[in-house]
Amino acid sequence: MTRPERLVVVLGTGTEVGKTWVACRLLEHLRSSAVTVAARKPAQSFDPPTGDGAPTDADLLARATGASAEDVCPAHRWYPQALAPPMAADRLGLPAILLDDLVGELRWPERVSVGLVETAGGTWSPIAHDGDGAALAHRLAPDLAVVVADAGLGTIHAVRASVAALAPLPVVVVLNRYDDRDALHLANRDWLVTRDGVEVVTDIAALAARLTR
Repeated sequence: MTRPERLVVVLGTGTEVGKTWVACRLLEHLRSSAVTVAARKPAQSFDPPTGDGAPTDADLLARATGASAEDVCPAHRWYPQALAPPMAADRLGLPAILLDDLVGELRWPERVSVGLVETAGGTWSPIAHDGDGAALAHRLAPDLAVVVADAGLGTIHAVRASVAALAPLPVVVVLNRYDDRDALHLANRDWLVTRDGVEVVTDIAALAARLTR
């Protein structure tokens, strides 16, 4: 199987931390620097369409890379229920999702410099009936695991749990929505870096530089 020159897995400390937003901005930043990119979402679940045309994660990742949404996430892995993918599959009466199948279905174009895989929900959220986001990351053995976290209250606990779940993979943490005028954000960043030895970035340009150095 073709593998990108650099493979990155993007995970979140939980839902609504901006995982897809960070992934899309990173891909757009890399493309603007003439880096060849591709994105994959092995499985996605979402609220059923209501006529408002709200894009799915695969749609957003496709826009960021210039691909089709079905290239990002195979059509049979779209689960229109706002639950974790295996729970959504159960609710819809669809076959069980197996980690082996998700890994085996990943297909990459030739000559991709950075390939990005986005998981679902938090690091320990189930993405298959027999595995979570951390298990998928370990199976893929990426060059870098990117953990997206909120910068505010609860960040240290959430980051520690995610980093522990991913060890010994190389990890960089993105503190999303970071504001260096916010004392709590500053304290969280400093604690993670100085006391826990976590590699932390707070903007997309720094994350892109970390990936391409």
